Amino acid sequence: MCSVMGYCDSGFLLEEFQKYFQRTVSRGPDDSRITDTGNGFLGFHRLAIMGLTPSGMQPFSLHGNYLVCNGEIYGFDRIKKQLLGKYSFKSDSDCEILLPLYEEYGTDMFAMLDAEFACILYDSKTQEYIAARDPIGIRPLYYGLDSKGVMVFASEPKNLVGLCENIMPFPPGHFYKNGKFVCYCDIAKAESYSADDMETVCQKIHDKLTAGIEKRLVADAKVGFLLSGGLDSSLVCAVAARKIQGPLRTFAIGMNEDAIDLKYARQTADYIGSRHTEVIISQKEVLASLEEVIHLLGTYDITTIRASIGMYLVCKAIHEQTDIRVLLTGEISDELFGYKYTDFAPSPEEFQKESQKRIRELHMYDVLRADRCISVNALEARVPFGDLDFVRYVMSVNPKLKMNTYGKGKYLLRRAFEKGRYLPPEILWREKAAFSDAVGHSMVDYLKEYADTQYTQKEFEEKKKSYAHAQPFTKESLLYREIFETYYPGQSRMVADFWMPNKSWKGCNVDDPSARVLSNYGASGE
Repeated sequence: MCSVMGYCDSGFLLEEFQKYFQRTVSRGPDDSRITDTGNGFLGFHRLAIMGLTPSGMQPFSLHGNYLVCNGEIYGFDRIKKQLLGKYSFKSDSDCEILLPLYEEYGTDMFAMLDAEFACILYDSKTQEYIAARDPIGIRPLYYGLDSKGVMVFASEPKNLVGLCENIMPFPPGHFYKNGKFVCYCDIAKAESYSADDMETVCQKIHDKLTAGIEKRLVADAKVGFLLSGGLDSSLVCAVAARKIQGPLRTFAIGMNEDAIDLKYARQTADYIGSRHTEVIISQKEVLASLEEVIHLLGTYDITTIRASIGMYLVCKAIHEQTDIRVLLTGEISDELFGYKYTDFAPSPEEFQKESQKRIRELHMYDVLRADRCISVNALEARVPFGDLDFVRYVMSVNPKLKMNTYGKGKYLLRRAFEKGRYLPPEILWREKAAFSDAVGHSMVDYLKEYADTQYTQKEFEEKKKSYAHAQPFTKESLLYREIFETYYPGQSRMVADFWMPNKSWKGCNVDDPSARVLSNYGASGE
């Protein structure tokens, strides 16, 4: 990951800009640079992944225009060859193609990219700033107005605290120009449903996910894999193991007493022949990391915080003990193929609507978790299930096929990789366990117990009333909110609300986001 920031007007002191921008230096510890565009500042903290030489340092400039981008542009070599007749390039960085693309196509270029990115561009001819974010929001970007009414963009809200009164996430699939946000891609919307039959659907799922994994293996820095032992991360690792030479480096985390998934991760690692590392954590480490995790996340959401503790600690170990710089993860499968709670969807139409909602909000929940936990440890996240071609296709599959009418969740995904013996049957067909629970049921229990000691019932009832938006509804949620407010005072609307199952559906009106509380959880955690 890298960090970008842009102050979109003159009249701001360089020292002030530097102070706010320095807050996210851990995202890009390799090099830092701030450029005065003549009409404001662009800043870049670099984590070198593609084009490791100094020539790949940003901001890039071309004919008086400037650009900073935190991103991976897939297939950039092909685009670069098309541009070579008119433009010369100074580096092997994938992001260097963006300014020439802008000169050729203007803002139409954003819809042309196969990428996960967040960028800020200064157009010297119009003297205006343009910003854009990828369709899923895998790369973070936030914005706000300072006291002078000047627009400020930054990779994380912590860059903007104290500078902007209201901080909001930049909407995925949009670009900002002339004071307006323009949607260039709504990745969740399917114009029509594919007529493909079951066999064709499964084959395309197989082929498109495989392609999405393969393109994310390309890096000039070392690549590793988070392996929880669940279906999604296991599939990513199993496919990758067939695409690269030598054993994968895989990493799993669990509590020291009841980690559900460690044995499954180990089984998968043995099956694919990876070089596997287990990170074991204790109650003390969980509680000691809680405040830091909430600070780095910039959220009060219960399930995001629970799941982030394990991810943060495993990434911390990877950063401290290895020279890996890129991590592939299994996020974004649930939003496409269904959660445990979507088994209760009353109709295919409702399933599709719920999937669309989750895809559009991903940047506030699972994608946010992966980005912050990985980037704060000077690593880059790559998310194959978020491949744009893959997401577009799965969202176009008739939701009748995606509904769990098979007695097994994510049936299409499992069946797509049944041939070829990618995974042992007991891994491929195993029921899902939520990541925060799979790290160890005790982890969530410890968090709840700790929160319970912080307030009497009377204190809880009184304190929760002070929050009009996303009002806490348990002592645990109140504890998280109070910690959040110490670092991001008055900024709760950066997150839409608590991530919870669709309470309007029968069987889903629960008071905890964990799948453990659902009646269909069954043997998921065993």
